[in-house]
Amino acid sequence: AFCRGRIVRVPKGPLIRVVGTEVAIPCSVSDYDGPSEQNFDWEFSRETDFVRIVSTWDSTFTSEEYQKRVGRGDIKLRRSSNDAVELVIRNIQPADQGRYKCSTPSTDATVQGNYDAEVQVKVISDGLSVSGSKARSSASLRLSEGDSFKLRCSAITTSPEHTHLHVTWQIKSGSSWQDILSLTHEGKFQPGPGYEERYRSGDIRLDTGANDTYRLSVSQASSADGGAYRCLVSEWVRGADGSWQKIQEKSVEIATVSIQRTDVVISTSNVSVTERDSLDLTCNITTDRSGIFQAEVMWYFSASPDDTLSDAQLLLSMDHDSVVSDSTLISLSHVDRNSYRLLVRDVDVEDSGYYFCEAAIWVPLHNGSWHKVVERTSAPVSVVVTALEPDYDVFLNASKTPKFSDDPTELSCRITNVQDTEANIRFTVSWYYRQHLPGDDVVTEELLATMDADWTLIPGDRGRERIQNGEIIFSKRSADTFSLRIQWTSESDRGDYFCVVSAWSRHRNNSWVKSKDVTSAPVNIFWATQDYTLTVEAVKLKPFFVAGHTFEMTCKVSSKNIKTPRYSVLITAEKPFTDQSNPNGTTRIISLSQDSVVRLEDWTDQTRVDGVVLEKVQENEFRYRMYQTQISDAGLYRCVVTAWSPGGGGMWREAVNGLSNPIQIDFQTSGPVFNVSVHSDSPTIYQGEVADLLCIVTTEGMPLEPDDMSFDVSWFAVRSFALDREPVLLASLDRRGIVTQSRRNGSSDLSLERISPLEFRLRVHGCEDHDFGNHYCVVTPWVRSATGVWQREPDIKAKPIFLSVKMDVLNAFKYPLLIGIGLATVIGLLSCLIGYCSSRWCCKKEVQETRRERRRLMSMEMD
Repeated sequence: AFCRGRIVRVPKGPLIRVVGTEVAIPCSVSDYDGPSEQNFDWEFSRETDFVRIVSTWDSTFTSEEYQKRVGRGDIKLRRSSNDAVELVIRNIQPADQGRYKCSTPSTDATVQGNYDAEVQVKVISDGLSVSGSKARSSASLRLSEGDSFKLRCSAITTSPEHTHLHVTWQIKSGSSWQDILSLTHEGKFQPGPGYEERYRSGDIRLDTGANDTYRLSVSQASSADGGAYRCLVSEWVRGADGSWQKIQEKSVEIATVSIQRTDVVISTSNVSVTERDSLDLTCNITTDRSGIFQAEVMWYFSASPDDTLSDAQLLLSMDHDSVVSDSTLISLSHVDRNSYRLLVRDVDVEDSGYYFCEAAIWVPLHNGSWHKVVERTSAPVSVVVTALEPDYDVFLNASKTPKFSDDPTELSCRITNVQDTEANIRFTVSWYYRQHLPGDDVVTEELLATMDADWTLIPGDRGRERIQNGEIIFSKRSADTFSLRIQWTSESDRGDYFCVVSAWSRHRNNSWVKSKDVTSAPVNIFWATQDYTLTVEAVKLKPFFVAGHTFEMTCKVSSKNIKTPRYSVLITAEKPFTDQSNPNGTTRIISLSQDSVVRLEDWTDQTRVDGVVLEKVQENEFRYRMYQTQISDAGLYRCVVTAWSPGGGGMWREAVNGLSNPIQIDFQTSGPVFNVSVHSDSPTIYQGEVADLLCIVTTEGMPLEPDDMSFDVSWFAVRSFALDREPVLLASLDRRGIVTQSRRNGSSDLSLERISPLEFRLRVHGCEDHDFGNHYCVVTPWVRSATGVWQREPDIKAKPIFLSVKMDVLNAFKYPLLIGIGLATVIGLLSCLIGYCSSRWCCKKEVQETRRERRRLMSMEMD
C-alpha cells in the first residue's frame, strides 16, 4: 500500500447489455489504509456531467433524477465483501446507456493511487426469439419403453452486436429442471449430469437444422425420460477483456412425454413342491405395444434372493427367434403372446432356491434387422422342495460298562424299523456327550465325533487328542450298527451319551444331501466312587543335634480308595523371613518322582551339592538326609506327597496331594551377633569423580578371632529415590576373595576390595548420572566352630545410603572455552597478518602513483 497506493477497479468496457434485463456492475478497491469496510459512490454521465446515483454511506447522495428508482429498488447497491460492491440496475433502458463512475472516499494517511474508475455501458435492443414446433407450442407424447422420439425448438437473434447462442435441452425432474444436452456458445456439446454415457453411445443427440432449429433426439427411452421438456436459450457476447458474458436468457416448454413401463412378473408366488414332482412357473410380460415385436426370455436360478445375474445360474433361454437352448429335465415353452412357461421335471432338494426370468423386447428395423429396445428382470420367486424322508428308529445300548476308573466302555448305536428307503440312501452317525450336573443347571451337549456323507470321521473339540491317540475308537460294525469304545474310562467321562443317525440322499449330480436326523435315547455311564484320601506323617529321627551334624527325617504315607498308587515326594523348607535368598519364605529343596527319579529343585549351595539325599525306604516310606547342617538351614521342613494311579496307555494320572506335619530345625547358639552398616564420606559427588562406599561389619557378644570369621559381601543399587524399583546387583565378594561384577551399560567402572577384616569398600570410578540411587550391601557371615566346621549365618542387609551424582559445570565448559579462546587468537593473528601484507605490498603502489599525480598537477598550476 505504501508503494502503489489505492486502486479502484471496474470491468473493462464497454459492457453490452440487453434492454429490459438486470445489470450488475462490480466495483472493488485494494491497497488502501484505514478500516477494512470501504464505502462507494456511483455516478452516471451520458455526455460530460456526472449525476449522482447512489452511495453506501450517504443517504442524501442520490440526485433527484434517480430518487424514485432508488426508492423502488430498481437501482440498488449489493455489497459482496468489505472492499467490493455491485451496482444493480433492474429493467435497464436505452436511457441508462453511458458512463458509470465508481468512487471511494479516502481513508488513507497519504493520497496515493486512484480513487475512482469509469466503465462504459451500452444498451442494445432485444433481438432473441425462442419458439417450439410450428404446429403447436406444447405437445403431449405417449410412448412405450424403448421407443425413440424427437423434439424441436427454434432460436434466432437479430442483435446488432456479434453475439452467440447457448442452447440447452432440459427435463423437469420433480420441481427442478435438469440439463440433458447443451450446445454451448463456443460450439461445444456438453451432456448434463447422468447423461454422459447415453451421449457417448448416441442414444441422446442434439442436431441443428434449417431455419435456426435445434432438434433433440432420444433413443431407447426409459421411464426416467418421462416428464416435461423445455428449450433454454441464452445469448452471450465477448467482453473487452476477452471473457464471455451472458446478456440474456429465454426458454420455452416444448412437450410433455410419458413412458409406459414394460414389466416382467412370474404368475405364481412362493412355491412348495415335493421331491420327484414337477415345478411349473410362468413368466408374463406386461406391455402396451401394439406393433410387431418379439420377446427374448431367460430363466435363472439363485441360492440367494440378493444375487445378481452374473452370480445366478442360467437354466434355459429362448431368443427372439423362438430358439430354445437344450436341456434334458427342463423345458421352456411359449404359451401365448406374452407368457412363457418353465417346467422342471423330477425336482430334487437341491432345486430349492429362487427363480426369476429376464425378458427383452425386440422390434424390427427398416433394414429387416431386429433391435432390442427394453430389458427387464422379474422379482425372484422362492421355491422350496420338500425331501422324501425315510422312516427309521435308532436304539443305543451299552455292551460294556465300567465298574472302576480306567475300565473300558463300549456303546452300540443300531438302526431299526427301516421303511421307505431307496438304494440311494446312506446312514451316518454323530456321537454326543452330556455331563450330569446337580439341580437345574443348564447342560450343553458336546460333540465327540461325526461322520460326513462319505463316512469320513471328523473329531469334535472334546477328546480330540484322545481320539488321535487311539484312546477313543469309533467304528462301523455293519450297515446298521455303529460303535463307540473308550479304552480307559476316567471320572471325567461319566455322564450321558447319545447318538444321532443322519440319512443322506444322493441327487442327480451324485452329491449327497442330508435329509433326516434321528436321535437315540441317552445311555448313562456312571459308577460309584469314594473320595481319595492321603495321609503324610513326618518324623525326626534324631531329636537333638548341633550345627555341623546330619539332619534326618522320614515321611510315612498312607492312602485309601486309590488303586495301586505310587507316590512322588517333595521336601520343602520354610525359612525365617530374615533370609534374603528367599524372601517368600518357602524353598523347594529336593524331589523324588513316582518313577524314583531324584531332582534338586532350588538347592543353590554349590559347596554342598551332595549334602541332601532323598531316598525311598519302602513303598510308603521315604527318608531325607541333610549333611553338615548350617545355622542358615534353620526352619520348618515338610514332605509334599502326590499320589498317582495308573492311567490309560501306560500313563500315570495324578490322584490327590498331601502335606505332612512340619519338622523344625532350630539351633541354640551363644555366638556373636553381627550388624552391618554403609558409610560414605561424600555421598554427593560430581560426574567423573570416584565414589567410595564402605560396608562395615560390627560384632556383639562373644568375641571371635579374625581367622574364625569370613564374609560373603554383595552390593546392590536401587535406581530411584523411594526404593520402589527392583535392586540391581553391582558386585559381590565371596569369603574366598573372588570378586564377581555384573554387566554394566555405562562407561563407569567398579572395584570391590576388603580393606580390613570387618570393612569392605566399593568404588565407582568415573561416575555418571545413571550411577545415582540407594546403595546397600548384604553380608553373609561364616563362623568356624570349635570342631573346625564353617557355619553359615543368616544374611544381614544394611540400611541403604543415597548416592547423588551432579554435573561439574566448570569442567564441562573448560575445554570448550579453551578451544574457543585458542581459535579466536589464531583467527585474530591471521587477520592482522593478512592486513599487514595487504598494506605492505598491495596498496603501496597506488598511493605513490597518486602522490606523483598531485605533484604533476601542482606544477601545472604553478606554471
